[in-house]
Amino acid sequence: MTDNPGAALRHAALADAAAMVIRHPAVFRPKLADRLLGPAVVALLMGLFAYSLVALGFTFERIWNGVGRLGTIVVHMLPPDAGRFFWIYLDALGETVAIALLGTLLGAVIAVPLALLAAKNIVPNRLFHFGWRRGLDFFRAIDVLIWALIWINVVGLGPFAGILAIAMSDIGGFAKLFSEAIEAADRKPIEGVVAAGGGAPHGIRFGILPQVLPIMISQVLYYIESNTRSATIIGIVGAGGIGLHLSDTIRVNEWQNVSFLIVMILVTVALIDAISTRLRFAIIGRRGT
Repeated sequence: MTDNPGAALRHAALADAAAMVIRHPAVFRPKLADRLLGPAVVALLMGLFAYSLVALGFTFERIWNGVGRLGTIVVHMLPPDAGRFFWIYLDALGETVAIALLGTLLGAVIAVPLALLAAKNIVPNRLFHFGWRRGLDFFRAIDVLIWALIWINVVGLGPFAGILAIAMSDIGGFAKLFSEAIEAADRKPIEGVVAAGGGAPHGIRFGILPQVLPIMISQVLYYIESNTRSATIIGIVGAGGIGLHLSDTIRVNEWQNVSFLIVMILVTVALIDAISTRLRFAIIGRRGT
């Protein structure tokens, strides 16, 4: 036994370190190209950032002047005032919430069968699965504002175009989320249904859907809150709701009306968020019991 345990431990640690260097030379003695790769990527990103600032006309003078004008607008916004348009704004806000609710539900209903076909444990064919998923990407790739402009030209101005725009925008997202939940479902209930004499549709109905339905409902509730904001934006282009009034008041510089509309939207989104959060927790809690 050695008289100096500390020295023995240090010797053993140095020996282990030397062995590690021998076993993994690429980690401890990287090549020059590997050492320069990180700084080169950082320099490239910084160069792109600087070029983008110049190409897009970024200047501190414009920011400073813009902050001054923003302060003037904020002063003109106070206090928020609806004037004689309160009930008109309230009706438009209700229309916005209805657009978000109906569009989200329509998109979710359409997405359920599409998600079943996109799930690997339902349709195991890789080629079909790849093509179907890429088709769903088409819906997700187009922003809700673009869908609104398309449907306005198809069905005309109004909330119906807004409902269709939100539904089309949500189909791809819902189908992806739903299919992932279906793929993660436990197979034992499905095997039990099939062993009892049920077919594939019965396995989906009684084996998969009871497992994934709470997850689907939770995701739909979250999308309703998010789509309330989206319904405000698409209203600006003529798809109904409070967005049209917001655009008109900004155009004519009625800043007190603008601030009142913004407050209405914020309060509504906060209420929907609080309600949907409570419902989601209730669904998840019930699912866990």
